[in-house]
Order: sequence, then structure tokens, then C-alpha cells
Amino acid sequence: MTEAVAVRYPTPTLVRTADGTAKGLLVLLLVLAVVDPDGSHLRDKAAEARAIGYPLVSFTVPAIWLLFWKDRASFPWLADLLVTLTCFTDILGNRMDLYDTVVWFDDLMHFANTGLIAAAVILLTLHRSAPLYRVVERALAVGATAAIAWEIAEFFAFISGGAEHAFAYEDTLGDLGLGVLGSVTAALVIHRLWQRGQLREAAPQLDDRHLV
Repeated sequence: MTEAVAVRYPTPTLVRTADGTAKGLLVLLLVLAVVDPDGSHLRDKAAEARAIGYPLVSFTVPAIWLLFWKDRASFPWLADLLVTLTCFTDILGNRMDLYDTVVWFDDLMHFANTGLIAAAVILLTLHRSAPLYRVVERALAVGATAAIAWEIAEFFAFISGGAEHAFAYEDTLGDLGLGVLGSVTAALVIHRLWQRGQLREAAPQLDDRHLV
């Protein structure tokens, strides 16, 4: 008889703490954005859509784990943190007005957050023995899709008379390019860390043990 048994690699306390803190602060900032969109610098920037979409995104990994992996694998704390950070950094950046006051901040977010999403999916869906071409392939598939989806979401968020209607899409191609570049960078970093024997605790791992 073959039974799948979870390999329980210890997750650093810092990662678990950061994940919980980021989720809590994200919810708080979203509540503030809905109550006071001006104070969060989200007036005409789809504050309500973010308030709905970001919790759904940030709690996707826990929901999948509870439904499908709980009895077979340890919780993927690092992947969950990476997904949560994509939402948290965006809402925090708006709260601090960085998008309007720091000229390169939007570019950084497109590069970093698309890379974080790609990294999370890589950790969740590939084994650390995967060759580089497969890791890059997965990153490109996820990153390009995420970048396109974000640009489409921005289109519907800003096109209806929003304050950024006149200039929001002048750099769309650049944003897409930065997202793809961020994804490839994430793939190269993760593969290198895997080669060095790191990130063993980052994803749910299953071990097939033969029981008589």
C-alpha cells in the first residue's frame, strides 16, 4: 500500500510572523481605504474593487491548502507570504502616496509584484529538482498572464472617467515588459536557491512511503 505523507520542514518564525502581520495590516488598510479613499489616495482608483479582490487573492493559498492539501502537506508559509505581499505593497504604496510622489515606484511594483506571484506559483507547483527551463517556462506563463490581467483590470478601473484616464496607459507596454522581467528574475533566483539546497521548507512536499 502506498500512502502520501507530508514532509514537515520547519518554517522560520520570521516568515510565519511576517505572513500574519501582512494579512492583518492589509485588511486594516483596505478598511481605511473604503472609509476614507482620499486619505488612502485611492479616490477614483477602484478602492472598493481592491477591498473585495485583495482579500480574495491573499487568502487563496490558505483556502486551497485547507480544501486539498491539509492532510497531505505542511502549510506553504513562504508562498502565501509572497502572494499577500503583492496586495499589501500596492495598498501601502497608495496609502503613502508613493505612486504619485516617487516616479519609479509604479515600475518597481510591476517588476516586483509580478515576480512575487510567479515565485509563489513556482514554489507551489514545481519540485526543487525541476530543471531551469521548466522553472523559467512556469514563471513566464504565470507572469505574463498576471501582467496582462492587471493591465485589463486597470483599464476597467480607470477608463470610466477616472482621474488617471488621460495618461494611465501610456506606459502599458513598459509595465508588461517589467512584469515579464520580474517573473524571469524570480525563476532564476528560486532555481539558484534550490541548487544551493535552500527553500526546502517553502512549498508543500509529499513523500511516498511504502507501507505493508
